[in-house]
Amino acid sequence: MKANIFISRTIYILILSIVCFSCKKKSGPVVQKVVDKPWQGDPASIPAALQKANPVASQEAEKGGVLRLFGGQFPKSLNYYLEQFATTGEVFSMMYESLTNNDPITLEPIPHLAKEWKISANKKKFTFILDGNAKWSDGKPITAYDVLFTYETIMNPKNDTAIFRIGLSRFEKPVVKDASTVEFTAKDIHWNNFNTLSSILILPKHAYEGKDFNKINFVFPVVSGPYELKAAKKGRYIRMRRRGDYWQRAYPYTKGMYNFDEIFFKVSNERSLALQAFKKGDIDFYPVYTAQFWVQEAKGDKFTKNWIVKHRIFNQKPVGFQGWAMNMRRKIFQDRKVRKAISYLVPREMYIEKLMFNEYKKTHSYYPDFYLLGEKHSNEEFTYNQDIARKLFQEAGWKVNDKGYLEKDGVEMAFSMLERDQRSSKFVTPFIERAKEVGVKVKLETTDLPGWSKRMQEYDYDITWVAWGGGIFKDPEAAWYSKYADEKGQNNYTGFKSAQVDALVEKQKTIFSVQKRNQIVKEIDKLVYKEYPYVLLWHLDNTRILYWNRFGMPKNPLGKYGGESFAYTYWWFHSGKAQDLENAIADTKALQGESKEKVSNWEK
Repeated sequence: MKANIFISRTIYILILSIVCFSCKKKSGPVVQKVVDKPWQGDPASIPAALQKANPVASQEAEKGGVLRLFGGQFPKSLNYYLEQFATTGEVFSMMYESLTNNDPITLEPIPHLAKEWKISANKKKFTFILDGNAKWSDGKPITAYDVLFTYETIMNPKNDTAIFRIGLSRFEKPVVKDASTVEFTAKDIHWNNFNTLSSILILPKHAYEGKDFNKINFVFPVVSGPYELKAAKKGRYIRMRRRGDYWQRAYPYTKGMYNFDEIFFKVSNERSLALQAFKKGDIDFYPVYTAQFWVQEAKGDKFTKNWIVKHRIFNQKPVGFQGWAMNMRRKIFQDRKVRKAISYLVPREMYIEKLMFNEYKKTHSYYPDFYLLGEKHSNEEFTYNQDIARKLFQEAGWKVNDKGYLEKDGVEMAFSMLERDQRSSKFVTPFIERAKEVGVKVKLETTDLPGWSKRMQEYDYDITWVAWGGGIFKDPEAAWYSKYADEKGQNNYTGFKSAQVDALVEKQKTIFSVQKRNQIVKEIDKLVYKEYPYVLLWHLDNTRILYWNRFGMPKNPLGKYGGESFAYTYWWFHSGKAQDLENAIADTKALQGESKEKVSNWEK
């Protein structure tokens, strides 16, 4: 269910003289310009699919400059195999690459580390032949032995890689045919077998063999991707530097990609503080996930003068869901009526109107993007209702005691909400107050991201807020398959178990038609929804970004399916715009162009 990671991620940085808009002094990381080294390969050796231009990249893009981003909380690891956090995923996929990529328009596989591949007629054997030009940052070739080592690392039960073992467990141990050829044999046919193999981020055997993989968190001495980790300081920043010796730097397909010399992630526990840093000029690019920021904070002189651009983008990016996961391993949440009652106690309508300025829509499906274009779902739509909640609690055997709290078998109804963001309190507090009115004790428990991640791995929580990416190709197995409800480190956070859902998960595995498979996923959605494992909240069907007006971008700023991270790979530091911006700030004049909200729609 998590969004597929398309490994054409990138990173940004070179710094021209950036003016600190509050003090008129230059600020920002000092970065030397990256100079690409001459490419020694044979142009004829480049795979045919990569000898043409990338359809979503701009051929006018400049190399250089810095892109300074807000990276959220500092993660417990930058190793994505150990920590599935958004910034970790971005950073790790800048350093390590997959066997294939996907065409950004058709989604068909195209070469990357593998220049070609073969699939047997029975769809059980997958042979990958590596690109002879592919090299690690230390100059050593990327080989089939690295692919085998990556498989063995993920499948080693001593490593905290359980979520990745789901897909790879469908295969026998791969066989190295020669240094450039590796063959996988599937135990069973599955529509996602090729994608599972082709999207593995390949690790360097010679750098990590014999080391404790669970301790490889912030030092990555050998990489293959277009960026390397320059520095990471806990609680402050992550700096990624473009590699001038990246093995694919001369491929025509990569022209217009990986443009920033450095990408600088400024980390902070407080998104509101990061917004102020952005408006001050210490951050260049700021995705907006909070309606209040978009409506009330994204305004002022710098916006009206067009120094900062406020941009809303509609494309075909998959939409996931967010909600409060109820841990059904806890006795209190094992009763379906209790879970349903709690869903009736959440004032979504008030949240959306008062706290989110009607920017969002209530979510009534675990796959909301199925229903964005007018198709109707048949799931029950929750509206805040204490009377229904009371009735459900009563039916479940809970009665109000002399203290005014619900009680059953001598135990009062009480649980905690585990959160990793202080901003959650504005949503949790109204719920706590309303729950108390019907006799439910709820307390807010906060921790940081590393602490939250550790407890999620161990399922050590009552209720917590979880947000899922949508994924272009829906695979319900990780979140809903009973097999993973009791295995620590998996994504079945709620401990959901259903024989009917299991049967449908099994059924869709051998269906290669996306349309037919989606119909099965819709059936799964209906069954899961009726069990109420999550309190579903709300979703947004567009991407909102703020950025200083110094960047160039392709015709479609986020591509067909991309989110904000698309900009890291395809935007560039536009020297002309940057100079115009600097002059406008110095003269306190407006830049030409629209000063109101900019709206883009995907165009063919």
